[in-house]
Amino acid sequence: MEADCLISRREDISALVSAENPHPKHKDLDSQFFAVRKVLGDGNCFYRAFCFAYLESLLQHPRALERFKQKIIQSGQVLAVAGFEESSFIHHLDTVVNVVEQCQAEEQESTLLKLFNQSAVSDGVVQYLRLLTSAHLQNFADFFCNFVEAPDLQVYCRQEVEVMAMECDHVDILALSQALDVGLHIVSLEGEHQQLVHFIIPEGAEPSLHLLYQSSHYNILYQRPELRNTGPLSTD
Repeated sequence: MEADCLISRREDISALVSAENPHPKHKDLDSQFFAVRKVLGDGNCFYRAFCFAYLESLLQHPRALERFKQKIIQSGQVLAVAGFEESSFIHHLDTVVNVVEQCQAEEQESTLLKLFNQSAVSDGVVQYLRLLTSAHLQNFADFFCNFVEAPDLQVYCRQEVEVMAMECDHVDILALSQALDVGLHIVSLEGEHQQLVHFIIPEGAEPSLHLLYQSSHYNILYQRPELRNTGPLSTD
């Protein structure tokens, strides 16, 4: 991955596989995915990968892009209900909307890649997604408090979710997925299993994007065309 690159160009999946000593999981990965896009490991990788991969999936779908733009605009109300002052998030919200509008205008992967490699733009998107995740957690505190190992959900959000460079937990991923109504597929290389472990979030959803989880880090995966709409080969 090039220096100062927040999100890389697509690379062949072999970039993740050791040719000399391939693990069964890597063979499994190669059978299901043909490419990877690496994301900088700066603590913000999940949010950056999530938004880039989702927008990339919508590039050739104008109506879906417009629906997403409207959902982002309306999500300001989610933050307002949670008690955020508009002045604390409106700039970041506008950044996300501007990114979507540029995607609508050009529908080019190169445009999206350029935007997400501009630190001010890319970090603005990440910051808004963090605030939205926090707001959703707080608005549904009765549910999410059961999954947060902290005495106070609001303190957890202030210290662990809203702060840039803080790694996200499963509960944060679920909250963002619910807030934007976006299903995702996480493929994990962790653990002692001989095969990949698959997570669909929320459970039973039709995923719009695929992420690889390894060593507390997320990269973007591209499923082999012949496997699309068939679901992961194995789930956990």
